Amino acid sequence: MPRELEPPKSQRAFVLASLEKGLRSDGRGLLQPREPTLVFGEELGSVECTFGKTRVLADVSASIVRPRSDRPYEGILTIHSEISPMASSVYEAGRASEEEVSITRMLEKVVKRSGTLDREALCILAGQKVWHIKLTLHFLSDEGNMLDCACLAGMTALRHFRRPEVEVIGDEVIIHSPEERAPMVLAMHHIPFCVTFAFFEDGSAPVLDPSHLESQLASTTLHLAMNPQKEICVLHKAGGLPLTVEDIMNCVKIATDRVKHLNSFVSEHLETDWKGRIVEIR
Repeated sequence: MPRELEPPKSQRAFVLASLEKGLRSDGRGLLQPREPTLVFGEELGSVECTFGKTRVLADVSASIVRPRSDRPYEGILTIHSEISPMASSVYEAGRASEEEVSITRMLEKVVKRSGTLDREALCILAGQKVWHIKLTLHFLSDEGNMLDCACLAGMTALRHFRRPEVEVIGDEVIIHSPEERAPMVLAMHHIPFCVTFAFFEDGSAPVLDPSHLESQLASTTLHLAMNPQKEICVLHKAGGLPLTVEDIMNCVKIATDRVKHLNSFVSEHLETDWKGRIVEIR
């Protein structure tokens, strides 16, 4: 993988000096995030999310498979991410970068280990057939904070997706097409979102939703995954700069408001998209 060039010393000094004065190179305030946009595809479960120039495409699909022997009553959720050279020239096709691995691991914690999906609701026949839900994330452009963008895209896609209705008669499973029976939403226990902060060595205030340049210059990043019920699902700190309890609690308070806003934002867009779709049941 080509090594990404470090910012010039003059640019580094300029950005850090601006942050000390409460200014950012893109004109935002220190705690002002980029407003996201959501574009829904024709197929249910296809969503493109943007944070400024950062773009991520999420796609959800479902298939029927045999369950794991140790969990015969639970469906399966897998997450696959791909950062191609389209996102940035520092990424190589077919070779996972460190950032891709870290993002995938974080999403695994946020979406899978926190119990977002009700996997028991994905069971069709215990020990024989369950739904396998696959969430695929394509990173189209990297202008910083791909994790938050990917998490928002993924959670929106899971809420947007509808799986076919199934009918079980004895050991026979009948899959009904959307024309026969309305497809069903995925049962979810809660809806977490990621919020990222960047801290710098000079002791200036942290920045919310860091850009690519700010992420390069940051000494520590703090990733918080929370749901609208104010529950912390994941807290991950990357970097060696020590943070006080007060620093973390301040970030939690800011993330709480941010997550509430994102949840309302997603719900409004899902409702608008659903109203514009024509569903015919024969």
